[in-house]
Amino acid sequence: MASTPTSPLAADAAAAAAAATEIHRAEFDRLYDIHLRHLRLKGLRPKTIEAYSRGVRRMGEYFDYCIDALCAEQLSRYFSDLLASHSWSSVKLDLYGYKFYTEHVLGKPWVSPRLVKAPKVQRLPDIVTVQEAARLFAATRCLSYRVFFFTLYSLGLRLGEGLALTVADIDAQRMRVHVRDAKGNRDRLVPLPTASLAVLRRFWAVHRHPELLFPARAGGAGAAPGQPLDRGGVQRALAQVVADIGLKKTSTPTAFATAMQPT
Repeated sequence: MASTPTSPLAADAAAAAAAATEIHRAEFDRLYDIHLRHLRLKGLRPKTIEAYSRGVRRMGEYFDYCIDALCAEQLSRYFSDLLASHSWSSVKLDLYGYKFYTEHVLGKPWVSPRLVKAPKVQRLPDIVTVQEAARLFAATRCLSYRVFFFTLYSLGLRLGEGLALTVADIDAQRMRVHVRDAKGNRDRLVPLPTASLAVLRRFWAVHRHPELLFPARAGGAGAAPGQPLDRGGVQRALAQVVADIGLKKTSTPTAFATAMQPT
């Protein structure tokens, strides 16, 4: 069956639409670079910068790179569609990213502060008991990961806080740890259990890095000179150990213990 020839008018319209998209894309890319610059200059954390920039890119693709004059109806439709395939957390981050873009790149006032209102949910975290933590440590074969997991648990640290620890952050005299650039870009001090100090001292005697407490493993995933353990490698290792021992926890553990025996 012969194909229907494309009319000259249809071809011209398609070419014009393609040219317009290219023009919009070029302008979007220019403003997106400005967006990234402002995100960095505002001192936002890398994960926030990544989330806000990802949200603006996603909106650009959805609206054919024309996001400079979106009305409330367009935004409402976009976030409604996004919610069908993404979590409330992603929807809120896209909203905050576009708010930042509107205010700092376009120089316009933000007029839709209540466009998205996620339902309030309050959940109790799963608690990892001392016995469960001991099983997890024992099942972790890699020494650097085993010591790292023990340190996070005994000090009550977040993943990024543990990765950023340096030798100078350990105050053995006052038995405390200086956690820098914690949540909200604030420093804090946490107690240093005797067992944790002993473990960290033995581990440092193995690698003897002059600065980092948890330097990247030689030959390990994401290994680079002068860099801490790779975040993705740590997460994958933890997930594997949790699966191996059959630990049934569904949310990030927040409880910690100071009565652990040295590992």
